[in-house]
Amino acid sequence: MRWIWIDKITEFESGRRAKAIKNVSLAEDHLHDHFAGNPVMPNSLIVEGLAQTGGVLVGEYGGFAAGVVLAKLPRAEFYFPAVPGDTLHYTAEVEYIKNDGAMVNGTSYIGGRLQAEMEIIFAQIHDHGAATSLLKPESLAYTMKLLGVFDVDRIVDGRFVLADS
Repeated sequence: MRWIWIDKITEFESGRRAKAIKNVSLAEDHLHDHFAGNPVMPNSLIVEGLAQTGGVLVGEYGGFAAGVVLAKLPRAEFYFPAVPGDTLHYTAEVEYIKNDGAMVNGTSYIGGRLQAEMEIIFAQIHDHGAATSLLKPESLAYTMKLLGVFDVDRIVDGRFVLADS
């Protein structure tokens, strides 16, 4: 099973906002195990997808110098399930970024309908001892590049757009 829960970053404004998409496919193993006969994307994986979108935003802002870990989910609301054939449109907006942590507000839309909204708090781990051997941020960055998650073009003002736009 793969552990990257976004397919592509579609917009990126450093220190401010990131958007990503996740296509829900019946080919994904977890859909066959979650509610047999009624495949639904688990809400915990939607949280993880939004956390990965926000985590890239927080990590990039600090030059990926610290490990960024989901620390707390103070609020999460889900309005309807994501099913095979849906495309989740994630948006993570920075509330604050500090040396030891950050908070982002996340939303998930399907077909223009608000599917979920949440607050995500991250811890930033600067200890390059045991924590980095566990996290290995360079491995995550390599995997995301390999999957084409970062295939975006930069506009002069610093925003990012899809490479094929």
